[in-house]
Amino acid sequence: MHNCNGCYGGKVGVCYGRSADDLPTPAKVVQLIKQHNIKYVRIYDSNSQVLKAFANTTIELMIGVPNSDLKPFSQFQSNADTWLKNSVLPYYPTTKITYITVGAESTDDPHTNASSLVVPAMQNVLTALKKVGLSRRIKVSTTLSLGVLSRSFPPSAGAFNSSYAYFLRPMLEFLAENQSPFMVDLYPYYAYRDSPNNVSLDYVLFESSSEVIDPNTGLLYKNMFDAQVDALYYALTALNFRTIKIMVTETGWPTKGSPKEKGAASPDNAETYNSNIVRHTVTNQGTPSKPGEAMDVYIFSLFNENRKTGLDSERNWGLFYPDQTSVYQLDFTGKNGGFRSNSSGGNSRGRSESWCIASSKASEIELRGALDWACGPGNVDCTAIQPSQPCFQPDTLVSHASFVFNSYFQQNGGTDVACSFGGVGVKVNKDPSYDKCVYITAGGNNTKATNASALNSSASTSRGNESLVWNLSLCLVILLLFSLQTTNSQAL
Repeated sequence: MHNCNGCYGGKVGVCYGRSADDLPTPAKVVQLIKQHNIKYVRIYDSNSQVLKAFANTTIELMIGVPNSDLKPFSQFQSNADTWLKNSVLPYYPTTKITYITVGAESTDDPHTNASSLVVPAMQNVLTALKKVGLSRRIKVSTTLSLGVLSRSFPPSAGAFNSSYAYFLRPMLEFLAENQSPFMVDLYPYYAYRDSPNNVSLDYVLFESSSEVIDPNTGLLYKNMFDAQVDALYYALTALNFRTIKIMVTETGWPTKGSPKEKGAASPDNAETYNSNIVRHTVTNQGTPSKPGEAMDVYIFSLFNENRKTGLDSERNWGLFYPDQTSVYQLDFTGKNGGFRSNSSGGNSRGRSESWCIASSKASEIELRGALDWACGPGNVDCTAIQPSQPCFQPDTLVSHASFVFNSYFQQNGGTDVACSFGGVGVKVNKDPSYDKCVYITAGGNNTKATNASALNSSASTSRGNESLVWNLSLCLVILLLFSLQTTNSQAL
């Protein structure tokens, strides 16, 4: 977690769940993650094949101890020691493990007394880490749901459910003592799905033009996510835990649901919610009670998972289908407001005055260096120039560099400086787009979306046509109203 206000944005990660029988191999998954510039990943166990696949990457990994293992981990220190020795240390630090979650939403587990086992298990995992000198490098916590609150609105009245006092107070003491984050899974989707007549869809999707006021503080809330986070902060403050940071270890929106889910689950809503949560996170917008404070957020989930039980939505939270094509487009850098996709599959490119391409006179070394920079630190999504993608052919360095140079150029204001690339970028007035490879334009048509829609329309008619116009302007709203510290928060 970041403690530096305003110096850099919060991290955006993705949850890699594997409750499916049709997923790609872990090695292919890692390639997909790297192609989409995802830097942080959460898994729910310590599977050896997965840990091996993430070796020698810069991706930071959050691993988990499942609820089913809480009992042996809580009973004997030797069990935690053995697990660390056999399941973690052989892959560390080649695989960059940064967090261990001990138990997941244990207070919602109907089959066991899991929550009573969490803190002893966390303590034993921490002790095991201390024995090998890794307790400062790998943080230990547990994930909870919003169900640990007895009250969440108004946010200033946020209070923990007193029936969980036996578990929460020692857990919070552990987190504060070890500077570990309070990890929570937040799903505004469920609030809307279960009460659509009382909750505005726009308010849940970060699209609301109106605001909800907290009568105790005067703070204004434009989205439910911020209200939920602040309710947790106020609940922590009520118990005098003021230094613990919150990390959202799951949030997201399903693309498909059962009829009883009232149409809330859709690709359009999923893309709207997740695009807005990414932008909200990386731009350090913070919350009304903590404006400008960075917070890390993990999007659930990487894939649709066909072995999950329950309503249809449970199997359709994925950003990608098992064949690794996108369910919808999501920019993990938060720089782009979105895309414009033509539902008919035709050309809706729009026009701008200029594009940026690679100079045919540039050396291979110069082009390779510029291309690697743009696809890395430059934060350009280079998926379209990968094999089998629309801009892979012709498979030449000049062609690939031209596509990437233009993407960077258009996304960074279309200025001369944004097309320099050390002298190997050239501005042109003719659209370089060809076949299904569509170059992004300053008008806001995102290449990724147009290229992906051209591919996906022939891949599966059941996926539908995703056409949505996004506003590229970034609205940074930091509400600096006077804050009256509430005394209404319920203590345990």
